[in-house]
Amino acid sequence: MRRALDITEIARQHYALVYRFCARRIGVEAAADAAQETFVTAQGALRRYRGDSTLRTWLLGIAHNECRRVSRNRNLQPPPIELIDAVGEHRTESLVIDRHSLTEALNKLSDEHRDVVLMHEVDGLSYEEIARVLEVPSGTVKSRLHHALLNLRRSLQEGGER
Repeated sequence: MRRALDITEIARQHYALVYRFCARRIGVEAAADAAQETFVTAQGALRRYRGDSTLRTWLLGIAHNECRRVSRNRNLQPPPIELIDAVGEHRTESLVIDRHSLTEALNKLSDEHRDVVLMHEVDGLSYEEIARVLEVPSGTVKSRLHHALLNLRRSLQEGGER
């Protein structure tokens, strides 16, 4: 017999994950609202959760849709990406420039390509998890990631040649 899921416990366990996921997509200012709406939506949909994917993946799918809605309604631009969190206090000038170049290159990607890069490289999701979040085949995820990384590489090389 499956234990009943409690939205309060789910929120307690997964809020930080959902918040970070939202912050990377729509910025810190809008992330708290999007995370809260994610759990409100999850509460309403909880009885329909069948366990076909992990709870984490299911929540991130809801969060992804909420971020898209918020971004569309508020006409938000992608926030700067802080990919290197554990650098320490001694940040070199080249690291700051590299981070800036990477953020610019990521922002040049289409939303579809940027999403798969963030989900795979930053959020650590597998191809299958990304496919469930985006509701596309895993082959599509692999293709998008491949093309996104090619575009990133090209953009970073062009930036370095200036």
